[in-house]
Amino acid sequence: MYSYDEVITYCREEDVKFIRLAFCDPAGNQKNIAIMPTELERAFRYGISIDASAIPGFGSEVKSDLFLFPDPATLAVLPWRPVEGRVVRMFCNIRYPDGRPFRRDSRWLLKQAIAEADKMGVSCYFGVEFEFYLFQTDESGAATQTPFDRASYMDIAPEDRGENIRREICLALENMGIRPESSHHEEGPGQNEIDFRYSDALTSADNAVTFKSVVKTIAMQNGLSACFSPKPLPGESGNGLHINVSIRSAGERADTDAFMAGVLAHAREFSAFLNPTEESYRRLGEKKAPRYVTWSSENRSQLIRIPAARDEYVRFELRSPDPTANPYLAYALLIYAGLDGIRNRTPLPPPLDLNLYTADPSLTDKLTALPASLKEALELARESRIIRQYLPDILE
Repeated sequence: MYSYDEVITYCREEDVKFIRLAFCDPAGNQKNIAIMPTELERAFRYGISIDASAIPGFGSEVKSDLFLFPDPATLAVLPWRPVEGRVVRMFCNIRYPDGRPFRRDSRWLLKQAIAEADKMGVSCYFGVEFEFYLFQTDESGAATQTPFDRASYMDIAPEDRGENIRREICLALENMGIRPESSHHEEGPGQNEIDFRYSDALTSADNAVTFKSVVKTIAMQNGLSACFSPKPLPGESGNGLHINVSIRSAGERADTDAFMAGVLAHAREFSAFLNPTEESYRRLGEKKAPRYVTWSSENRSQLIRIPAARDEYVRFELRSPDPTANPYLAYALLIYAGLDGIRNRTPLPPPLDLNLYTADPSLTDKLTALPASLKEALELARESRIIRQYLPDILE
């Protein structure tokens, strides 16, 4: 965690030549502008101007100036860049020219959700499990649909050809101050998973955005293409973004149950942001991706499962999101849903301890299903009381 003065000193003493000021568009795509060290003091004091009209979802040409103010606590060295003439990155707060926070800055929206939780005496922690495919590239470097290997779940080398790629990714993340917990080959050909240790909501979301850029960069350096699409190969496992949530509060277990009940109660109306592409809905309902709004312990066919864990690792896992989600918006919505559950003492429905992929239709037909398409999900989002109350600008 760096302060303003420490960042200035670090850049001067460590031969930093470029500073990337990073932010996300509403879809969760990382953007950046690079400045020289001589401009750093100006960036902290006055911000660096960007054209909002050139970024989808940020606004029109009318009053299109926005300013990036770097957050010194997010300073990280890009380890794949040269040691001499270092390149560092900081995430930014986005503001209007008059200094007000930009209301479509998803990072700011997450901060508002965290502040709401703080007012209720609730602290939220998130850990994520990212799945992605590695594909070969053609002679021009463009991605193909040919998987890097034909290995399956938790295979080892030589069948698993992604072992060294995952190692490079994990080491790069460690050098950036991010703590991966584990990595392995997933079920699909060329599919990989890397899991993160839990952290506070804002740090976890920053790390999730960083992770995708690191994976794509390391893959490219190895002549490969990393794919986070929800369903890149028909008939094979889709890519999930499993979100593990734990909370700390005075209410302890009762609050955790109510928080989880709130997430279940609002899951359908939030699907447009947890699963924001048409392809997302081709993943749900097969290959361990959930279809119904249910929960159970240690059951990977459910929307929420309670993993077998002890002490600080006790959590619940939401299995519907995929890597195309904006993690700032996803976390913000989950926090608001959970707080709504605590506030209203929403009862947790009974668990459903059976395999929903093989269950008889006479049972599953009675269950509440997640949206079957992006169109249905967007219609539900527009009717959401929580979205209208806390995030009214994200649907515009």
